[in-house]
Amino acid sequence: MSTTQTPPVLAAELAQAWADIQRYHPELPDLAAPESLIGESSSACGHELSFERLLHEAVHGIAAARGVRDTSRAGRYHNRRFLAIAEELGLDHQEEPHPSSGFSLVTLNPEAKRRYRPTIERLQRALKAHTAATSSDTGRSFRGPAARHGSSGGGVRVKAVCDCGRNVRVVPSVLAQAPIVCGGCGKPFRIPEVVGAAAG
Repeated sequence: MSTTQTPPVLAAELAQAWADIQRYHPELPDLAAPESLIGESSSACGHELSFERLLHEAVHGIAAARGVRDTSRAGRYHNRRFLAIAEELGLDHQEEPHPSSGFSLVTLNPEAKRRYRPTIERLQRALKAHTAATSSDTGRSFRGPAARHGSSGGGVRVKAVCDCGRNVRVVPSVLAQAPIVCGGCGKPFRIPEVVGAAAG
């Protein structure tokens, strides 16, 4: 497999994994831009991108769909309402909440591991290939101040737009790895200010 194909493959696998979760939990909203998860990390929700992290994000998605406030302290503290939905999705938790992040440290229970085994294996392969592709050029690529100083946000997000007028906030380096396609019109999102300079 060519390494140039890795980012779109990873984005597709993230979207497919999300769809797999939706099959069991239809109220879960669609994932607008799977690529946005690639460059993002959060100490409260987990630094590593994995199926477990994706399922954690799905808990937040269902909480939003239900109008449930599942966190406090600027999103860091995961409360018992988060925990109740996490248990519905197959996530276990430590007995006691963490002092600063609450019940955020959830892990897949055995039943969820069996249910999602093919999904987990596919996503792990895509993540491994993506890591290999993006770490091979560290000596030659300038990654900007966010990467140099260890920012947990993965870079500054800017607005990208599509032909039908929808927009998403995205880290430019993530958009450069692979197109983000609008679910409304099927056209790729673009950062207006960068359109002419992207090739350089």
